[in-house]
Amino acid sequence: MDGFRSIIVLYLIAVNIVGFFISGMDKYKAVHKKWRISENSFMLLAALGGGLGVYMGCLVFNHKVRSIKFMIGIPAIFIAETAILLLFL
Repeated sequence: MDGFRSIIVLYLIAVNIVGFFISGMDKYKAVHKKWRISENSFMLLAALGGGLGVYMGCLVFNHKVRSIKFMIGIPAIFIAETAILLLFL
């Protein structure tokens, strides 16, 4: 079981790093009027375990901070996933 937990932890670290950088990349694209990353992609990334990274990226890069979907929805996904993980790991 210890190896399984290590894999889960490494996966969560990786997906949250990706989420953080995707937020920064989308902010850069928004400022420079380039093609953007869809909100559904952010939500999917959060649902796959990257909610904390996406949320922290939004705060650090001041991106999507006026969107209720992001400021309430992403943390809600993160809290739900954390509760599930704590129950099963």
